[in-house]
Amino acid sequence: MVRSLKNPKKAKRKQKGSKKDEGSSNSGPTVPAKVWQPGVDALEEGEELQCDLSAYNSYHGFHIGWPCLSFDILRDSLGLVRTEFPHTIYSIAGTQVILQSVPAEKSSWNYIGIFKILNISGKRRDLVPTKSNNEDTDMESDSDEDDEEEGGGTKTPVLQVRKVSHEGGVNRIRAMAQHPHICASWADTGLVQVWDFSSHLHALGEADTATNNGGSNEFNQAPLVKFAGHKDEGYAIDWSPVVPGRLLSGDCKNHIHLWEPASESTWNVDSTPFVGHTASVEDLQWSPTEPYVFASCSVDGTVAIWDTRAGKSPAVSIKAHKADVNVITWNSLASCMLASGSDDGTFSIRDLRLLKEGDSVVAHFEYHKHPITSIEWSPHEASTLAVSSADNQLTIWDLSLERDEEEETEFRAKTKEQVNAPNDLPPQLLFVHQGQKDLKELHWHPQILGMLISTAADGFNILMPSNIETPLPADNA
Repeated sequence: MVRSLKNPKKAKRKQKGSKKDEGSSNSGPTVPAKVWQPGVDALEEGEELQCDLSAYNSYHGFHIGWPCLSFDILRDSLGLVRTEFPHTIYSIAGTQVILQSVPAEKSSWNYIGIFKILNISGKRRDLVPTKSNNEDTDMESDSDEDDEEEGGGTKTPVLQVRKVSHEGGVNRIRAMAQHPHICASWADTGLVQVWDFSSHLHALGEADTATNNGGSNEFNQAPLVKFAGHKDEGYAIDWSPVVPGRLLSGDCKNHIHLWEPASESTWNVDSTPFVGHTASVEDLQWSPTEPYVFASCSVDGTVAIWDTRAGKSPAVSIKAHKADVNVITWNSLASCMLASGSDDGTFSIRDLRLLKEGDSVVAHFEYHKHPITSIEWSPHEASTLAVSSADNQLTIWDLSLERDEEEETEFRAKTKEQVNAPNDLPPQLLFVHQGQKDLKELHWHPQILGMLISTAADGFNILMPSNIETPLPADNA
């Protein structure tokens, strides 16, 4: 498979104060180019990384006030599979206000932000790439964006936010896929709460499209449900994609509680928890196809598979990593595949069909050098997943790729520089995004092909890498 080698953060070794050699020529022999490896190589004095915007079809940054540890993308009625710019997105996020000087006021400063971003512009994606006579097609040019932008009206994205006060910092927040206005939040106070944000989403939908930060005032709203049955705070929470309203919440005391919907606004929470881990439950994922099956991961280094019909103990428990297992993701397009990310920077992919044979690992990567903070399969491409790490890198991987020596030889023959990629650089690595500090969470947009959103201590990024080859839907008309 042909693999694009564009990198969003090219390591351009730019000496401050120096000028480019205007008379330079490529006619003579070249020295093999050094490939700068993010997270491995250190910048020398006077050097800096510069973003190569040509590696993105779309790239925007924003924030809604305080840093957000967690967010979720809301499904909307604007189109199930969208490819044309400008885009509009709806999302929710929970803040983590840390003010050590005024601890008594800390909890009252947090909120859930329900927001809408309009007019997200980007480059038009051609179904059949056009040919160019210009040999330097990969050269940077500020003029690229002049004729690549799409969209009606102004090219500036418009952010509209409505804020709902939240008791305590938001450890994690998730929206129900079937009814996106229903959301669940895990608070650092130990409370799990379910909210109905339909009025706020309606207000955002009716808001003037030209109004920036419209409706950004804060509201006091009571949750539909407030559950205080956990013995400690937690981070793990997930809605079932199969059964509307079915919810799981897991805490730092290794307990997992099952929520069953009793009506549109009430839930029955099982007071007897699922217990199988020996340490904090860090993440939960319902099976994308089975209504009673879910997976969990823990600080004890294990991943467990559960069946809610078979008692309160796991059906299978796997020693998945040598360190804490921070996050898991269940592939919605290939339901036998489960990926997990660890505190030691590694992440693994397991084929659940191989569990009975002992070793179910089909891929294991040690690229990242710091804890994995988020991992998620693409909703549009079964072999693609995205990973974020405490090394401030967001990486995208395609597990269907393998190293092709014949292709690499042909590529070197066509280039004017001898480019030698590091042998330890995985061929499955498609894209590296940097620029955010303390990355916490990422999500693919379920309805916009190739769009990712990430949150970090310094705000959010929206990105659409140009080398993500997501198949466009066939036109059956």
